Amino acid sequence: MTDPITYADFEKVDIRLGTIVEAEPFPQARKPAIKLVIDFGPEIGRKKSSAQITVHYSPETLLGRRVMAVVNFPPRQIGPFMSEVLTLGFADAEGAIVLAGVELPVPDGARLC
Repeated sequence: MTDPITYADFEKVDIRLGTIVEAEPFPQARKPAIKLVIDFGPEIGRKKSSAQITVHYSPETLLGRRVMAVVNFPPRQIGPFMSEVLTLGFADAEGAIVLAGVELPVPDGARLC
């Protein structure tokens, strides 16, 4: 476990739900990755993300999938691609990422609280 934080610290992290609307391989990345475009609804819009999720997912299986992402990090240049949000997941027993999501209907752009 990491050092404790305050609730105010938690409130600074803006985690939103979105729908993957585009996904394609990212062969230029140093580690295998997929380029995503995620729709976070009218307030935030569509944002790009590079995600190292190729063990469990392929681009065609990701379209329409609901995912969670941190939307208030500064953009990060990853090779020729500018990643605008950090897509969230959990490492499985072998260290491969399993995407975080929700099981019931929630609108795109909803904030984790």
